[in-house]
Amino acid sequence: MNWGDRPYEWVGDWSGRRASLSPDRTAIVDETSGQAYTYDVLDRRANQTSRLLEAYSVDAGERVAVVSRNRIEVFDLFFATGKTGSVLAPLSYRLAPPELATLLELVAPRLLVIESPFVERVEHALARADIDPAVLELTTSEPAGGWGQFGDAVPDDDSPVPSRRRSLEDPHLLLHTGGSTGTPKETTVTHGAIYWNSFNTITAWGLRPDDVVPMVFPAFHTGGWNVLSIPIFHMGGTVLVDREVDPGRLLEQIEHREATVLVAVPAVLRSMARHEVWEATDLSTLRFVKSGGGPCREAIVRAWRERGVDVSQGYGLTECGPNNFAMPDDWAPEKVASVGKPVLHTDVRVVDDDGTPLENDEVGELELAGPHAAPEYWRNPEASAETFGARRGDDASANEKAPVDGWVSTGDLARTDEDGFVHIEGRKKNMFVSGGENVYPPEVEDVIADHPAVSEVVVIGVPDEQWGTVGKAVVERAEPRAGNDQRGFDSTTANDGRPFTIEELEAFLDGRLARFKIPKYLTFVDDLPTSGPSKVDRAAVADRFGADPP
Repeated sequence: MNWGDRPYEWVGDWSGRRASLSPDRTAIVDETSGQAYTYDVLDRRANQTSRLLEAYSVDAGERVAVVSRNRIEVFDLFFATGKTGSVLAPLSYRLAPPELATLLELVAPRLLVIESPFVERVEHALARADIDPAVLELTTSEPAGGWGQFGDAVPDDDSPVPSRRRSLEDPHLLLHTGGSTGTPKETTVTHGAIYWNSFNTITAWGLRPDDVVPMVFPAFHTGGWNVLSIPIFHMGGTVLVDREVDPGRLLEQIEHREATVLVAVPAVLRSMARHEVWEATDLSTLRFVKSGGGPCREAIVRAWRERGVDVSQGYGLTECGPNNFAMPDDWAPEKVASVGKPVLHTDVRVVDDDGTPLENDEVGELELAGPHAAPEYWRNPEASAETFGARRGDDASANEKAPVDGWVSTGDLARTDEDGFVHIEGRKKNMFVSGGENVYPPEVEDVIADHPAVSEVVVIGVPDEQWGTVGKAVVERAEPRAGNDQRGFDSTTANDGRPFTIEELEAFLDGRLARFKIPKYLTFVDDLPTSGPSKVDRAAVADRFGADPP
């Protein structure tokens, strides 16, 4: 038996071990209620919730599903499932009832906890699902369903619960993927993967015990747990949680709570920088900001840097990490388009379709390996083999330091530059070939986003009789600019509120992109569709605008 297989009492007992070291530090501030919780209080709550799970016969290895916004009880369930050896499965309240029904059948929870606003949706899902879990409601104001209330069911006894010995290879979380191609898959996230991602984050990002971080990702997303929350708990820092993500509230929290680190998707960073209180907000306590979940446009980076805040991009996925890269000390500003270099305990390679590693600046699929990787998709061996299994053509002799089946296939295209910085070139499935040339949409989008009339843009491939496929730019317009703020461009690119033409876009891109990369079609939308935590939904854009070129 190796150390990863061996059961330990400390595995999963996050709140108990942290409370024994720093009981009086503030662990969580619930910004909705204004209530702060120390690590000692958090552990007592976890003991009470553990006894609740025991009362509902949730044994080690069995699942607890929760459909809720970010609130203290969701964290209570995380710490309690860690103590009892059970598995927490947070499910997205944004999914439609048929999708929720599929995931509920897959997870097969012993206990299901639902926040009041989502009771009706989950009721419809349960009517479709062949399961019969115990159900408790997390009330907001008045109960919405006919089930028992979570708060009433929690026992008063907050004394320590007996330790359940678990190994690092046992699961603790089931986190579903973004679901851009059908119903999301549930990723099995082990205790070991959670710990190792936390080690990588702490050591590579330089997290500290006095860090205060707003948690802006939903709890059903890996970002809600593994991006910052659990690493901050590991260090004994403070996490700010809120049921809604509002840019004005975020700015207020940063100033009032003296936040030190912020990680958010580009849409959130952009909306904060455009908020009416942006200039008046004190951001001086922020040590750094990281953007994740999609490419961060140059205009967003510039807006934050003009306020004296260091901004860089991250990269991750539910299946591995998600924190895989970091910026080295004293990195050059021009490297901001990259995601940095691998963190301490992660192997990275870029391969062709046969799994052969590529040279610098060659674009191929990004693969990751390390102890922070998930082992599988829950009860989905076919999809697991595709993502976590051995690649065809892989040869142990070609890379003797890595096991043949140790690589996670990300489905993302990337390249490594001559300085070792990794650049993400987009999803493999989003690349298209125009006239025999590969076109990577993020490269094109980055340049189009420099146009002052563009707020956000997605480039998709559409059929073309001459070239096979050409680009179509779907643009979300920026607000009209006042005065002479034209970012150095001539009057033909002025953002005066009118739609610009494809000819004007071609003129703007001429000399900035190769001709075959310049989109042949242009359309405008008021708002690009989103999925997950405010991420642009490329599949929805392609479905809506990809059939007819004009």
